[in-house]
Amino acid sequence: MKVIVTGVAGFIGSHLVDRLLARGARVVGVDGFDDFYDPAVKRANLEAALADARFTLVEADIRDPGLAAAVRAAGGEGADAVVHLAARAGVRPSIAEPALYADVNVSGTVAVLELARVLGISRFVFGSSSSVYGNNPRVPFSEDHPVDTPISPYAASKRAGELLCHTYAHLHGLSVAALRFFTVYGPRQRPDLAIHAFARRMAAGEPIPLFGDGSSQRDYTYVDDIVDGIEGALAFTTGTPGFEIFNLGESRTVTLLQLVELLSGAMGVEPRIEWKPPQPGDVERTYADVSKARRLLGYEPRVPVEAGIPRFVEWFRAAIEQRHGVAPGPATTYL
Repeated sequence: MKVIVTGVAGFIGSHLVDRLLARGARVVGVDGFDDFYDPAVKRANLEAALADARFTLVEADIRDPGLAAAVRAAGGEGADAVVHLAARAGVRPSIAEPALYADVNVSGTVAVLELARVLGISRFVFGSSSSVYGNNPRVPFSEDHPVDTPISPYAASKRAGELLCHTYAHLHGLSVAALRFFTVYGPRQRPDLAIHAFARRMAAGEPIPLFGDGSSQRDYTYVDDIVDGIEGALAFTTGTPGFEIFNLGESRTVTLLQLVELLSGAMGVEPRIEWKPPQPGDVERTYADVSKARRLLGYEPRVPVEAGIPRFVEWFRAAIEQRHGVAPGPATTYL
């Protein structure tokens, strides 16, 4: 099997490529190594993949006009599927830079869909987001719930990506699975995301900012479970042309304060909390109904947050020690 993966050096993409290579697949990975966070961190994510002869890296922005030619030159011709994970991520930054998010996440998705069309690849997996549900009062969130009220440019751009995928499935006979990821965490998590940011602050003895009253709820999903779901989607797209949406979550909720308790307990640190007003664009809760993914993808989340947080902390300590030569502590400079 040969798979083209965009956003291959990111958090989820790097875990996916490691899994695919372990399965014996060949992977052509695309990444632009933008400066949303330190590109050196992303390159470190690919350390194992780059040592594997079955992996080829294409350093390119997905919006580059020569993307298809570059992927073809790297051996992407004849690939079985495209997994499109490249995106400008983050709800709050999207409010500050809406045009950039529309360009990367909407125009970029068109470019990757065109890549699949030009190279004759009919199987397409799209990384979407639970943010498309907005402040949906109905829980758990089901794929048939309305998603026409996004509350951030990021959420709107992901919904636009889904619609574009539907269009290409209809016009060009693609078999598309759009996956709505629910608050993914685990080793290599982006530095800006709450669990990673809180861990750095706790280790450094700094207060952690909590927005709102701590009662907001998220469906935290361990990255290995997400990769299981992507593998299920790759298998699903071997079927007839069409378009389907799937939720990938743990299918339970944890409050922000509960998350802090789990993280501080795993780190052995008493947290200091700095309360902040609610942030525009943040939803009150996310909660996935994964019955469709169970039925059609064979998806079954296996890592509850009580087990996943200690695994993240173990990785965090090892990563800091490897980077700085010392265990995490107040004297360490963090990303």
